[in-house]
Amino acid sequence: MKQNKLSILLRGIIAENPVLILVLGTCPALAVSTSIVSAVSMGIAATLVLIGSNVVISLLRKVIPDSVRIPCYIVVIAAFVTAVQMLMQAYLEPIYDLLGRWLSLIVVNCIVLGRAEMFARKNKPLDSALDGLGMGLGFTVALLAMALVREVFGSGTVLSGLAAFGVEAIKIPFIYDIRIPILAQAPGGFLIFGIMIAVMNKITEKKGGVKRKSFSCDGCPSAHLCTKTSCSEITELASDASEAAEQIKEAEIAEKKEVEENA
Repeated sequence: MKQNKLSILLRGIIAENPVLILVLGTCPALAVSTSIVSAVSMGIAATLVLIGSNVVISLLRKVIPDSVRIPCYIVVIAAFVTAVQMLMQAYLEPIYDLLGRWLSLIVVNCIVLGRAEMFARKNKPLDSALDGLGMGLGFTVALLAMALVREVFGSGTVLSGLAAFGVEAIKIPFIYDIRIPILAQAPGGFLIFGIMIAVMNKITEKKGGVKRKSFSCDGCPSAHLCTKTSCSEITELASDASEAAEQIKEAEIAEKKEVEENA
C-alpha cells in the first residue's frame, strides 16, 4: 500500500513517538535529558544515524540475506555512529565529552535497529529517509520536552550544557530560588518520563485512539508495517488447539471410565 510522504514524516513525532508512545530508547532519554544542550545534541546525533542507516539498509534490502540481516544492520548502524562520533570529536569536542558513552550506545538503541527492521527493509530509500527523519525528530522533541522541565525546574537554569564553550548558564529569576533538585536526578527523570507518557496517552486518546484492554495487532502502532501472521490469527489457532486438547482429554476420561466399568 502506497503511503503518503508527509504522514511517514509526521508519524514519529506524535502518533508513533519512539520515546513517549513506543517507549523505546528510554535509557539515553533519561540520561541526557538533564540539560537542554545534551538533549538536543543527542537527538541530532540519533537523527543523523537513523536517516543514514535507514537509507543504506533500504538500498541493500534485496541483497542482505534474511538469516544474517540483524548482524548486517548492526554493522551499518555502527559505521554511521562511528562517523558521527569522529565528526563530533573533531569539531564539537565539548559536546562529545558531554554526551560521553551515550553517544556510542546509539549503536544498540532500539529505535535505530527497530526502524531498520520494521520499515527500512520493506520500503524504498526516500520513504526510509523520511521515516528516519520523523523518528529522529520525535526522539529529539521528547528529549527536549523532558530536558526543559528537568533543567528549568530542577536546576533553575537554561543552557547549562554550554559551560564547556565558556557560556555561563542563565539563572531563571524566582524559579532558581524554588528549584527542585531531585528533578535533575534519576528519580526525577523517571517521574517526568511517566507524567509525559500519561499526557501523550491522553492526547492520542482524544484524537480518536481506542484504548485496548488486550494486546493484539490492532493495538500495535506499527501493525500496518508488519508482514507477519496477525495476532488474531495466532489467537484463533491457539483457541482451536486448546479445544482439540480438551476434546482429547474428555475422550481419554470417557475411555478410562468405560474400561473401569467393564472390569
